[in-house]
This record gives sequence, C-alpha cells and structure tokens, in this order.
Amino acid sequence: MSEITDYELFEVPPRWLFLRIETSDGLVGWGEPVVEGRARTVRTAVEELMDNYLLGEDPSRIEDHWQTMYRGGFYRGGPVLMSAIAGIDQALWDIKGKHFDAPVHELLGGKARDRIRVYQWIGGDRPSDVAEQAREQVEAGFTALKMNATEEIERVDDPATIQAAVDRLRQVREAVGDEVDIGVDFHGRVTKPMAKRLVEELAPYEPMFVEEPVLPEHNDALPEIAQHTTTPIATGERMFSRWDYKSLFENGTVDVIQPDLSHAGGITEVKKIAAMAEAYDVAMAPHCPLGPIALASCLQVDATAANAFIQEQSLDIHYNETSDVLDYLADPAVFDYDDGYVEIPDDPGLGVEIDEEYVREQAELDHDWHNPVWRHDDGSVAEW
Repeated sequence: MSEITDYELFEVPPRWLFLRIETSDGLVGWGEPVVEGRARTVRTAVEELMDNYLLGEDPSRIEDHWQTMYRGGFYRGGPVLMSAIAGIDQALWDIKGKHFDAPVHELLGGKARDRIRVYQWIGGDRPSDVAEQAREQVEAGFTALKMNATEEIERVDDPATIQAAVDRLRQVREAVGDEVDIGVDFHGRVTKPMAKRLVEELAPYEPMFVEEPVLPEHNDALPEIAQHTTTPIATGERMFSRWDYKSLFENGTVDVIQPDLSHAGGITEVKKIAAMAEAYDVAMAPHCPLGPIALASCLQVDATAANAFIQEQSLDIHYNETSDVLDYLADPAVFDYDDGYVEIPDDPGLGVEIDEEYVREQAELDHDWHNPVWRHDDGSVAEW
C-alpha cells in the first residue's frame, strides 16, 4: 500500500501558496491552499492537517481524508480551514490521477464537455480605461469580460457615483457590442441601498451577471435586490462549503454560484456544491483569480459539471504584477485560449506539469501580499 511520506509548502509571488505532497511509490501531487493575503495563516493550517491526519496514510482514500480533516477537529468551516483542506484535496486528486494514468475528470465520471469558455478581467481595482482594455481583449479573442463595478463606495452615496458606474459599463458595451458578455463585480463593496440602485441602473447595458452585490453575510438581502433587476445575480467566492450554500439555493434568488476550488474544500466539495446547484437550476462559474494549480482544479470539475458555463482565470489580472499563471508551468500551452475557450486538460492528475525548479526559485524571493485597506473620506474603513 502506498502512503504519504512527505510534503512541502512554497509561498510564491504574486500571492500564492503551493503544496507538494509525495508518496512512498514516488508520486507527487500539487495543490494550491491559500487565502489571498493570509498565506502564512493557511500554511500553518495545512501543516496541522498534514502532520495530524495525513502523513503515513494511504493517499487514495480522498473522501475519508476530507471528512477527517473537516469533522476531526470539532471546529469546522471558514476560509482558513476550508482553504487548507482544498489544497490538500487537490494534491490528493493529482496523485490519484497519476496513479491511474488518467485525468481527474475521468475519475469523476468523464467529461461532459471538451472545453469551457473563460472570461478576462479589465479595469483594475479602481476601474478605469475600461473601454480601451475591453477592445484589446476582444481583439485578443475573448468573448467575455469582467470588471469591477465601482471603487470604494459610501453606505449611501450620491447620484454621481451611480452615474460613474453606469457610464463605465456603457462605454464597455459600446466598445464591444452586443455579442460580448460583461460581468460586473460589486466585490462586496456595496451596501443594500446602493446595490438596489446600481443593479437597476446597470440593467439597460445587459451585464452577464452582477457579482457579490452584497457581502455574503447579507445574502438575506438578495431577494429584495433581485426585485430591482432581471440581470442574473452571482455570488459565492466567500462561501466555503455546501452548508454555506444551502440557504442560498433555498431562497431561489441567485442564478450563478462562484465557489473557489482553493477556498471551498477543493475538488471533492465543489463537485458536490455543483450538483446541489444543478438541482436548483443554478449555473456555476468557479472563482479563480489565483494560480495554475487552482485553475487546473477548476477545469477538472468544470469538465464534469453540466451546469458550469464559464470559468474565471487570472492571466494578466491586476494582482499579477510580478508573476503570472503560465510562469509556473513546464508547458504553458495547456492553458492556451482559443476563441474565448480553454480545452480541458487531459494529462494525468490535474493535467498540468508544475515547473518545480522555478517554484523553488520563486519561493526564495521576498514577497508578502496583502490587499489594501481603503478608507472613506471620514476616515472609516471601506470595503475593498
């Protein structure tokens, strides 16, 4: 019987944490357990899980390991623990696929699609120059874009703020026409009274969806917000298990869920979340402003989930100032985008080969990413 013999963690730029798990028969699996800006915290959680539960164990018992990591410590859920579990889960699936010489999607039942559409970010944290960036990305072959709706916004803000957000979306729509989809991310920056106004004013320019119109702790406000628009509502990047999603499905307001394969328990859990969503006629667009291991994991689940319709990816995203997704791959061509789509990787495991030498070099660099702390004019903390 094979057993887990060793693991290593690598903090790498721009803001990622990679996990390498090795087995007694020489197989290596990679995962990406990270909370952006909390890499060191998640690193400690991974070490606790690996040392307490997984070293010396059979790597093939993924479901049992998942249940042990989730239930074994009494306290459960939340971004740190679920992200630690997610990265370990990804690495275990990578090992299992390599053991059977098959991509993970084959072990999950086989592909329901050959490729999936991707969207490209434009505009940055405080969105600007969006029309020109939109044109460039459409010329590069993307058929779907996403942008932040607004910068920091007051709890109750003025008409000019609303108009500025509307003007940005209008400019993008006029630049790219009606055959390109545009997701609009509220990023949890917007309170309920402003969200109601914004979704109504943005609707004439037909966003693909409005994302996280309020913070997940205010999901109970989504039915009221939904009454102000016919635009699909998306949320879920800060929700970490099927139990977090349960009430969301039951209230019937959300049209698109966005679980993150590096935050919501990994492949094992997001496959279950996707199945729950399908039963409620809810589409899935996994959140992934992260690295190549997270993206590869997303694509393996996308391949098998009938309700997956588009995939986020972070190539050239505004966070990736020092390193980018393709830099860590031995063969970057695995993520070639063609007509706005990416092929589902078919190589064993997660379907990507990590350039281990480059990972080790980058892990030696001094970097410590944290998101900015924004403040309103009165000095109070604003949502980023």
